[in-house]
Amino acid sequence: MIRSPAVAGSFYPADRAKLEQQVDSFLASPSEISARRAVACLVPHAGYVYSGHVAGPVYARLDLPARFILLGPRHHPRGAQMAILSEGAWRTPLGDVELAGPLAEKLREACPLLREDAVAHEREHALEVQLPFLQRRAGDFRFVPIALGNVRYYDLEMLGRAIAKIVAAAAEPVLIVASSDMNHYESDAITRVKDTKALDLILALDPRGLADVVAREQISMCGVGPAVSAIVAARELGATKAELIRYATSGDINGDREEVVGYAGVEIH
Repeated sequence: MIRSPAVAGSFYPADRAKLEQQVDSFLASPSEISARRAVACLVPHAGYVYSGHVAGPVYARLDLPARFILLGPRHHPRGAQMAILSEGAWRTPLGDVELAGPLAEKLREACPLLREDAVAHEREHALEVQLPFLQRRAGDFRFVPIALGNVRYYDLEMLGRAIAKIVAAAAEPVLIVASSDMNHYESDAITRVKDTKALDLILALDPRGLADVVAREQISMCGVGPAVSAIVAARELGATKAELIRYATSGDINGDREEVVGYAGVEIH
């Protein structure tokens, strides 16, 4: 089964040459920065004009493997709450990317909460917009897509531990990629305060603290679930440090400071 792109032509260019040019501009980085291996990363998923300049530097700095587990929020109320896909490929204007079937099957066995479900992924953009970056940087790779709805903390923790177990046993390196935008549709000033509170817990590698502060402070971080599971997995795999690579809001692009969305790029080592 081939999953057709849901947001080509809206979130990013549908024309191959234009998409390559735009992605490459976001991936451009100073030559003195050496590529390094990470356990996980957090990247945004808005339209490239708004968040590409935040996601690009994260991917540009990393020594990317050939296998990825992509975790993103389920924005639409369709399909399973913890939806995985194991077979087929996803299409972008840059070509088709095969799913990592054996890795997905092992993950399903390790976390029975996961459900094989194409409906939850059909219209989602959070993972789709990551693929052109990986196609330009990682070359021939495969990935496991997971979309998370409104999931309890303990289920997110279970998923994170299962991911760590599978990644630790994998024959080749696997990068965990959590996709999330930060606070939504409040003023730039309020958003930066709220996002700082969430990012402080992400940088401290504190998944429970992150979930609690997002709920307590009403931070509309759409991918808090993916971030929680990624941090749990990273800690289980021995990660000890997280680094904020870039932060911005949509107001930095369009000049509107009254109603913005925040974007953060984080590497976890």
